[in-house]
Amino acid sequence: MKVDEVRPLLERVTEDLPEPELTDAAWANGRGLHRRQVRGTALLALLVALAIVAIGLLASSGGRLRFVPPDTPPTHPPGYVAPTGQIAGIDFWTAPPSGSERFLDRLETPLGDLLRLPDHPDELTTEPIDRIAAVVLARREGGYEPLLLAPNGLWARTDMLLAPITTGSPLSAGAVSPNGRMAAFPQPGHVAVIDATTAEVRRLPLPVQDIRSVSWTPDSEHLLAGAPTTTYRVLVGHGDEPFTVVEPTRDPDSATAPYRLDGTEGQVAVRRFTAGGWIVETMPDLPVSQWNGQTFTGDDVMARLFVARHLVQVRTVASVPQIVAAMSTVQREPSRLLVLGETPAATPAPVPEPSPPDAIRTLGCCSVLGWYDGDTVLFQVTGWVLAWDLPTGQVRRVTELEVPGLAIGAGIRG
Repeated sequence: MKVDEVRPLLERVTEDLPEPELTDAAWANGRGLHRRQVRGTALLALLVALAIVAIGLLASSGGRLRFVPPDTPPTHPPGYVAPTGQIAGIDFWTAPPSGSERFLDRLETPLGDLLRLPDHPDELTTEPIDRIAAVVLARREGGYEPLLLAPNGLWARTDMLLAPITTGSPLSAGAVSPNGRMAAFPQPGHVAVIDATTAEVRRLPLPVQDIRSVSWTPDSEHLLAGAPTTTYRVLVGHGDEPFTVVEPTRDPDSATAPYRLDGTEGQVAVRRFTAGGWIVETMPDLPVSQWNGQTFTGDDVMARLFVARHLVQVRTVASVPQIVAAMSTVQREPSRLLVLGETPAATPAPVPEPSPPDAIRTLGCCSVLGWYDGDTVLFQVTGWVLAWDLPTGQVRRVTELEVPGLAIGAGIRG
């Protein structure tokens, strides 16, 4: 191809191509630049306004501007007391020392500030009780007469006379049925039951004479009668089988339902009651030397008092620790321990040996009495009934005792 032929060819190829819209491209670029300038100007104005507000706040606070964090809900309930430490991996609290009980805050109950035998109780036949708050025994004619306390604080006497049993007084801490209507008492060869709503007395015969304890099942239709060699599940109402034999316990006080705590160190067990006896649920590693009193079950927790062996966490000089064990039956609720220790000497002796304590709680002085509500354990120490609130760890006084024994019922909440 000759050079002079190239130009005409290029003109023919390009004559059909569209001409570029240079004006449209320039307009688009201009609008984009304008938007960026507007955004930049707005951002700068916002920053200037925030700076002016901050300067104003700083000036109004005298140069001491503080940023207050938002309120957050507390992790513990009001009045919470931190645990003292741990025993066997379980948090424990230390109870107020012996002698300090009257200075504790008080939990109001029908028991009043001082519990003593009433001078002039009403007759239960004329003043029936829907829910028993408490039961005590008065000595009469070589035996014992039950006195029942109503939720309104009034006492009623019953027309029944109880005989002593092998261990002395025929009053078990678990005498009152869960529904608060009945009270049961171990007797030689039988169990005596009184219905507080009707004053009716029933005597349920058993094959052995040495009956030492009673405890109710949650339905208030059966009770457990503990003897040294066996345990009976007794039907309180009417039926074809008045009682059945369940497995024996070494300690008659251990015969409780729906749960029982028993066994010594290395063999401690939480057992659940069934129609045929108890089955092991868990085996907590508690330093138990012996148990005292009965097991009482609240909503999701059972409680019983044990005597511990020597504990490095609890310093004692003249006694051994006694511990209220509140053991959970569900994973979401922790178990807790309350240690009843000694009262340290107010003025320690100037010698290297430990000073004798001012007061101790002797063996057998203390036991669990039941539950005020699902979170509060009631327990007895020498001369007092105390209440341990599990969520806060606080211990309060309930009443001073001038009676030898006491059983608590559902009417305790008034």
